[in-house]
Amino acid sequence: QVQLVESGGGLVQAGGSLRLSCVASGRPLSAYAMGWFRQAHGKEREFVASISRNGVTTNYADSVKGRFTISRDNAENTVYLQMNNMKPEDTAVYYCAANLQPFSTTTSPSNANAFNYWGKGTLVTVSS
Repeated sequence: QVQLVESGGGLVQAGGSLRLSCVASGRPLSAYAMGWFRQAHGKEREFVASISRNGVTTNYADSVKGRFTISRDNAENTVYLQMNNMKPEDTAVYYCAANLQPFSTTTSPSNANAFNYWGKGTLVTVSS
């Protein structure tokens, strides 16, 4: 199993930036494709971004393309989500998730059902 802990959430003004971090423990992060999801109050959880085991393949929701960047440091067992030019509609609890990928180093899934492990989330609030 892998345990995931998110950090870096907080309050930011529209147009500002935040960087979220997700630290993994229990198993090497390199065994997993990683993803970020978010859930706004009263809404369904939605995909934000994902990255393959080797970091070569990334996948983004249309709503964040060009503003958010996902990256990973397998040596530090950490995945990041850099969020720029933030908007009030980015307000949500952000979750880190791990997808065990024993055979592929280049897959970056976007379906939440593909992810095996989840963190508890970090709250991001964007004021207008």
